[in-house]
This record gives sequence, structure tokens and C-alpha cells, in this order.
Amino acid sequence: MTTKNTIAVLGLIGAGFLGALSTATFVAAQDAKPELANKLDPNAKELDEPVLKAATAAKEEDGKYTDKDGHPTFRITNDGKKVDWYTYSGYRRYHAECHVCHGPDGMGSTYAPALKDSLKRLSYEEFYGILAGGRQNHTAGNESVMPAFGDNKNVMCYANDLYVYLRARASGAWGRARPGEKEDKPETVKKEEKECLGG
Repeated sequence: MTTKNTIAVLGLIGAGFLGALSTATFVAAQDAKPELANKLDPNAKELDEPVLKAATAAKEEDGKYTDKDGHPTFRITNDGKKVDWYTYSGYRRYHAECHVCHGPDGMGSTYAPALKDSLKRLSYEEFYGILAGGRQNHTAGNESVMPAFGDNKNVMCYANDLYVYLRARASGAWGRARPGEKEDKPETVKKEEKECLGG
């Protein structure tokens, strides 16, 4: 059998396997429980009213929103479709630096906790401290280690962005989706970013 014929046969076998897999996936999706299907909906939001209330923006300055305690927070407008710059940037930074361990959209993994849940109880100062200094947990014979990112400019220069995005996820104000509409990048952010990154 020539190499060309071998490739053709393997292609047919692969196509048959993928066809069978597609059918199996379709059947499994039909049999899925509705509550699970809703959780997989990228636009589904699980509002946490107390967290949402605490995260309400009380002040805006140069595109930066803060809550009543002066901590960074999000602003979502246009019927839930448009986010502030920090939420958008936080989404991008999270998926560049954090999702490998903590799962897409802050949903967690078998390796690390769901940050969308952690942000329901962590203060801004605790979040920042863990991000910079790391953390070790010893529970029920299991040990988990969050590395310290204090020297990583790709993380620490965007710590507020990460916090704002995860806060939006924790409150349920933002679902499992990439932000489409966003506010313009403020001039102050451009300046701070350049200074932090040393550019």
C-alpha cells in the first residue's frame, strides 16, 4: 500500500470515528439534565445579591470604578452587554495567566479552586496578598500551592484588572463569555501600564 493510500484509509477511519463521536455527543447532550445545560450556557448568570450589592460602583474616576470602600469594582451597562475597561482587561489577563490552573471563566478545576467562588469571601487586600505572596493549603491530606506572582509584571501590573473581572464573575453580573462591548481604554491606564511594565 502506498503512503497516499495509507493516508486515505486513515482519513476514512478517522472520519468514521469522528462521525460516531459526534453522534454519541449529540445523544449525551440530549440526555443532559436541564440544570446542567443552563450552567453551561455562556450567557447564564447566577446572581449573588449580597456580593452584587457590595460591588456596586460608588465612584468613577478616569474610567476606574470603586465601591463605597474605595476598592476596585466593575461597571456593566447596555443591558448587560458592555463592560468597563478593567473587566475586559481582567478577562484577557485571567485567560492568559490564571485559567490553566483555575479553569476557564474562574470556574475552577481539579487542580485549583473556582475563583468566582473565592471572590465571594476574599477581601481586596486578601486577594492582592495571595496573588503577590502565594499560599499553601493543607486540608484532608491534600496540599495545594498557589505560587507567588509578586515578581511577575504580567500579573501584578494587572492585579486590579484581575480582581475586577473575578468580582464581576463572583457577583454573577458577568457570565461565562468574552466581553464584546467595552469602554475605551482610559489614558491613565495607558500611562500606569507603561510605568509598571517599564516601557
